[in-house]
Amino acid sequence: MIEYRVGSQKGFTYIELIIVIGIFIILASIAIVNLNPDNQFAQARNTQRASHINTIILAVTQRNADHQGVFEENCSAGAIPASATKMANGAGNYDIASCLVPIYLPSMSFDPSAADAHYTNSTDYDTGYFIQKAAGAGRVTITAPSAELGQVISVTQ
Repeated sequence: MIEYRVGSQKGFTYIELIIVIGIFIILASIAIVNLNPDNQFAQARNTQRASHINTIILAVTQRNADHQGVFEENCSAGAIPASATKMANGAGNYDIASCLVPIYLPSMSFDPSAADAHYTNSTDYDTGYFIQKAAGAGRVTITAPSAELGQVISVTQ
């Protein structure tokens, strides 16, 4: 006599597989939205920018201290401009690298995503950052205009 058993087979039904896959897709999309990798990368670049301009402002401050408050002494770039000017070589920029590298900085830091920002040497660079010295008080401000996520990254000392 042949005996048949109903419901004794092992495994998953198609319905169970579809439900599990659906739950997995929902959980994965929630995780991706919460992690937001583009936002994380932009925040990392902003942190790098803040670190760069802090490093540069400290080098400028140290050079100022070493020259009794006269930054332009023995500096071919001359005085720090009163209006925001890009720190780069070339016409219309403030060529600060020769005043800071290699004594105060090993190399000029540059914006991680600004167009044309790079550093090859003291005669071929574009930081992507701007510098200015306020009239009267003599406070120096360095800004990162390419900051992302609506942040304003600026240091004054």
